[in-house]
Amino acid sequence: MRPLKNGYFVIEGLNSFAVTFYLYYFYFFTQRQFGFGDQTNLILAALNGGVYALAAWWGGRFAQRRGYFAGLKTGLLLMAGSVAAGTQCVSATAHVLVMCGVTIGSCFTWPALEALVSDGESRAGLQRRVGLYNVVWAGTGALAYFLGGALLDRGGVQSFFLVPLGIQIIQFTLTLWLERLSRRLPPAGPARQEAPAATAAAAIPPAPPEARLFLRLAWFSNPFAYIAINTLLAVMPGLAQRLELSTTLAGFYCSVWCFARVAAFIGLWWWSGWHYRFRWLLLAFGLLVGAFAMILMAPNLAVLIGAQLGFGGAIGLIYYSSLFYSMDAGDAKGEHGGIHEAAIGLGNFGGPAVGALFLYALPQYPQSGTLAVSGLLLGGLAGLVVIRQTARKRPPPPA
Repeated sequence: MRPLKNGYFVIEGLNSFAVTFYLYYFYFFTQRQFGFGDQTNLILAALNGGVYALAAWWGGRFAQRRGYFAGLKTGLLLMAGSVAAGTQCVSATAHVLVMCGVTIGSCFTWPALEALVSDGESRAGLQRRVGLYNVVWAGTGALAYFLGGALLDRGGVQSFFLVPLGIQIIQFTLTLWLERLSRRLPPAGPARQEAPAATAAAAIPPAPPEARLFLRLAWFSNPFAYIAINTLLAVMPGLAQRLELSTTLAGFYCSVWCFARVAAFIGLWWWSGWHYRFRWLLLAFGLLVGAFAMILMAPNLAVLIGAQLGFGGAIGLIYYSSLFYSMDAGDAKGEHGGIHEAAIGLGNFGGPAVGALFLYALPQYPQSGTLAVSGLLLGGLAGLVVIRQTARKRPPPPA
């Protein structure tokens, strides 16, 4: 089983690099090729989020019913076919359709990969696997964002499509090999309880009675993290232009939050004290709100970098909570993974949609979109507290 799991992590890392490179730099691509500004890119980001929310839910159900490998192969073929078509497109409309194709394809891969990595694990094993899963995708995604601007500047427009296409072909080939290998192994039995190890990751207490509540809290919080992320990505070309950064330098300086998220994932991987502790989720949400506003209104690079450190740490804990509780709360891992990813899509839609709406309604106030999304995040923080307090006041079920 271990060689298979190692292979899944390799596919995951490749997937993260390819998807991050394409989707994060799509807004730089539209700015460069078609002159899109913040408002238009926010509309595109909202469209992308809406497609993601629907497709992720569907992709998770597909993986649960048809098999994890079927979901993974379907997603990889959709993404590869879409970026291959992108090499021949010339109009903005055609490229938007390509973006939607890549987004739909990615929604079949992530729930399947999450389930493949988590399937058959004990609770201690789940903590380690989910931790490694988060570090792998976040680390390779951070690398893609860091290097993507330089790749785009030096490789030209065609590299925007050929880099992810080449990676997806490698992924598909590796998936076919792992699928054949998995058929030769006996089916996995129930997860065994592993012997205690000399690591913090092994010391996992049993899930508390409030486990389902924390799953709801995490599923509620995660969309707000992605409200901030997807809004940030859509306006990053404009922010880079305001700070006089080239695409290459934007990749270097604007990817700091990605590396901060990796650091948070590593810490949360080895320290399980945050499990089912509301104060940590609340602290992360509050930090998210403040750091988001500081990034988008940053007057210089020092403020931009400092705010990103807090932003990355906050979204690291919020995302980790959603995925860990999703995998810890039952056996329908593919379907839970789909719900986790669909919640991300709702956030990806909500933030850019609100930002674009306020920029359209108040064009004389260029910061109106930032302030509106910040207000939305504050509303989410209040909602998190209300959900928690309501649950605590609810009487326990009769014995």
